[in-house]
Parts: sequence; C-alpha cells; structure tokens
Amino acid sequence: MGIINISPESFFSGSYVPDEKIRITAEEMVNQGADLIDIGARSTAPGSRIISVTEEKERLISALKTLDGSGIIISVDTMYPDVLEQALEHDVHVVNDISGLVNPEMARIMAEKKVPGILMATNKIPGDCLNYQQTLHALQKVSDRARSAGIKEYILDPGVGRWLPERTPDADFELCKRYNELLELDRPLLAAVSRKSFLGSVTGRGPEDRLAATLTITTGLVLSGAAMIRTHDIPETKDLIEVLSALRMA
Repeated sequence: MGIINISPESFFSGSYVPDEKIRITAEEMVNQGADLIDIGARSTAPGSRIISVTEEKERLISALKTLDGSGIIISVDTMYPDVLEQALEHDVHVVNDISGLVNPEMARIMAEKKVPGILMATNKIPGDCLNYQQTLHALQKVSDRARSAGIKEYILDPGVGRWLPERTPDADFELCKRYNELLELDRPLLAAVSRKSFLGSVTGRGPEDRLAATLTITTGLVLSGAAMIRTHDIPETKDLIEVLSALRMA
C-alpha cells in the first residue's frame, strides 16, 4: 500500500503530494510495485494543525478527481461519514478508517456500499490504546463492530505509532514484538510503521532518515504474518518482500 499524503501538515514532509502531481505519483508507485494507493488529507500526528471536516473533504475530493478513470485501486483514509459518502462517488475501492468504526454511520455506509475496510484498533478515539493488551481488546471490539454491521471484508490495523502524547516508543516496540499473537483474531493484519517516531527514538534520526529502520522493523512484521504493508517507499519494500519470499521458498 503506497502512501500519498495531501496534507501539508504531515509528519513526513517528503510524502506530501500536491494535486497536480497526484496522478503521476500514484502511477509511478503502481509501476514500482504498489497494489493500492492510500490517499489521506488529514495529519493525525500530535501537534499537527487540526483541519475541519469540510477542509478534509475539499482536499480529498480534489485529489480523487485527478485519479478518476486511472484504473488504480484507491483507499481513502478518513473517519468521517460525510467525507466518505462523497469520496465513494469517485473511483474508491477501500476505506481506511483509523477510528475502527466507532461511528456507526461509517459502518453503515461501508456495509451498504459493500466497500472493504482497513480498521484500526480504537476504543473511543484513534490511538487510544497504550499497550498490547489494550490493542488486542480494541481489535476484538472493532471486529465485533464490523460483524454487527455486516462488513465481511476487512483488515485489522494494530495502530502502531504515537497517536497521543502519552503513547510511548516502548508500547510500539512491544506491539511489534508481539504482532504474531494478533493472528489469533483470524483476520489479515496491516503493518503501518513507515518512518514513524518510535523508530527515531532508537536511531535519533528524523523521518527523512528512517528508511533503514523502517525496513528493519518491516522485515520482522512480514515474518510475523503481516498481510499488507503501508509504506512511503515502494521499491525498497517490494525488494524486501521478494527477498523474504525467496528465503522462505529456499
């Protein structure tokens, strides 16, 4: 899953793509090996400028218009029903809901439109799980919400990252270390760790210089059973996956 941020507030400035470059960037990512492209219009990093739902919707719809007719599989990263409804008027194939269906309207729309989902571990607000046990419990609740709504196709996202100021790097490393235990939920798992701050806590490097750390932790998560990798770096991640696949078959 290739990442295209249309939010200038993103923690990793290198991932920001203006409207006039979205289609060519998405096509390049697909040519490099991405199976789908995740489009997000809102930064959720602590301290980021908070934008209104209206501004998020305007950004996202503008971006999606540039991709209509491209044939690229598109995921939209939003947790707001109003944004989702308008997004689904375009060529959108997957919903990436970091709020884990806390809002019943999100679940209703996804079930009604039969859109697959990527659903993050959330109790009340995104990123409110502070350790492994809370994450496991939240993912169980997310699965219950999906089943109750009639959503059959979905991937679970354990929610690695500093979503809230009180989240610690140790919590993220614990979650990555115990990632394979989440397979007991019997759902495909997303690994979304690309260039995140917990890696910088070890290396002392900023987002622009966390590629090596990202590939290292991604290797562990692939070996632990990750079904999908969300990444800023398509060629390097594709090489990683292909080498691990060859190693397994050797």
